[in-house]
Amino acid sequence: MKGEKITLRRQFLIKVLSLLLIIAIVSGIAQLYLMKDQINKQSNSQAEAVANTVMRGLEQTDLATTTIESQIDLTLVSHSKHIGTLLKGKNASEITKQELSSIKEELGLAGISIIKENAAKDDFVAIQSTEEEEIGFSFKEFGYYEIGHLLMAGQLPKVPGATFTNPYTLVLPIAQSASHADKAKFFKYAYFYEEGTDFIINPFIEANEVNQYLENVGPETEIKELVKDGEFVQEIAVLNPKVFADPTLAEQIYPPLKQVEAGNFTYGTFNDKKMLAGSSIETATFIESVKGKKLYKMFIPLDENRVIYIALDYEKMSGPLYRHSIILIVSGLASLVVLFLLTARFFNRIYENLQKIKTQITSLEEGDLTVKSSIKDGSELEVLSESTNRMVDKLNTLVTDTHEQAIKAQRLSVLLESEASESVKKMYTLSTEATIKSREQLNEITAFLDEIAASLLILPNAGGTEEILERVDALKQIAKDRTAATTDTTITLSDLVQSLHEQASELSDISNSLLDYMGKFKL
Repeated sequence: MKGEKITLRRQFLIKVLSLLLIIAIVSGIAQLYLMKDQINKQSNSQAEAVANTVMRGLEQTDLATTTIESQIDLTLVSHSKHIGTLLKGKNASEITKQELSSIKEELGLAGISIIKENAAKDDFVAIQSTEEEEIGFSFKEFGYYEIGHLLMAGQLPKVPGATFTNPYTLVLPIAQSASHADKAKFFKYAYFYEEGTDFIINPFIEANEVNQYLENVGPETEIKELVKDGEFVQEIAVLNPKVFADPTLAEQIYPPLKQVEAGNFTYGTFNDKKMLAGSSIETATFIESVKGKKLYKMFIPLDENRVIYIALDYEKMSGPLYRHSIILIVSGLASLVVLFLLTARFFNRIYENLQKIKTQITSLEEGDLTVKSSIKDGSELEVLSESTNRMVDKLNTLVTDTHEQAIKAQRLSVLLESEASESVKKMYTLSTEATIKSREQLNEITAFLDEIAASLLILPNAGGTEEILERVDALKQIAKDRTAATTDTTITLSDLVQSLHEQASELSDISNSLLDYMGKFKL
């Protein structure tokens, strides 16, 4: 029983523990899944917020750039036409540097160049300029040879990124000068052809301050502020997917193109660049480990020329949520452990009480009507124990009374058997004597009546003899019948007493058997 008890208890505890472990694992997985989903949503929300800030900055920069360059464009176009008027009627070879310098000073320009077609070289080259660095500048070298022909033909020149185009006129965006290799300088160039001349006028103004202003109010400054102030921001960049698809575009002057137009792209991977070089770019978010950092990356295309890239520190963002989730999981596991301990303790108490009742019932099965169980836990088991104890008391009383009655029945059956035995002997003697005596009397009566009948038969002519003989025969028959009845009565009484003796003996056996059964009970 002890082994069975241990086995049942172990089975129950193993089942409870397994169930609690399953609950803990399922709840842990659910929490991790929900936590991961929450982290992704939070990361995406923060990335979108940063992206919206960058987009607003780009819009503002584009508006400022467009406004400023539009004003500069109009000024350059006006100056170009004025220069054309001043130089009209002259050949390119007749224009001197001093003349150009005088016009430059008058108009407040950074410089003026005269570009003439060199048919031998199939090129347009700057043959005169206020700036020595500009002399020798070649259209062909930078892939704009056809632009010269279009300008001189009065056709609309198509240059990507041009801020102003008109027949005979082209204004390029602010760009770094290719002629000033020693120091980075930014200029805005205009190209104008005055009809009737053999040259193209190239006035330009220095735009370092304008470029510096645009950089200060542009996305670069805002990106630096976002990276500096952002708790989770690692880097932000405005990328040009066309340059990733064709890196040679970064080598041309107009329009000035760079892979990274603003910000930093130091965590860019081969797969990132491959995606940017693809034919179609869609909004993409993913988690990637780069240079020992786990980053949440987002790419948002603004148009075909710009993509906003944001990299957030995923570990830093997910750390608090992971810690919170771990605290929840640990507290949940602790709660389950406490629940298991309480359940095990509760089950052990119930099991011990059940074992007490089971032991009591087993003792009852073995005939012990004195065994009692003592349970004091205020539960239904206590009520069951009290009911079982009352049942034991009643059984004990019932069996005790039955035992006493069985003893009395045994005593009386023994006396009855003894008296019946004596009665049988007496009845047997009486029956024998009565039978012998009745037969002797019957023989004497029969002999006497036979003698009377014989005497009557020898009397001569005695009247009424036949009637007397008939009465003598009747008396003989009566005597026989009475003798037979006496014999039958004696035999019947003898059988009755014998039966009574047998029943008394059987009752004695039953009493003895009942007492034997009663002896098996412990009272």
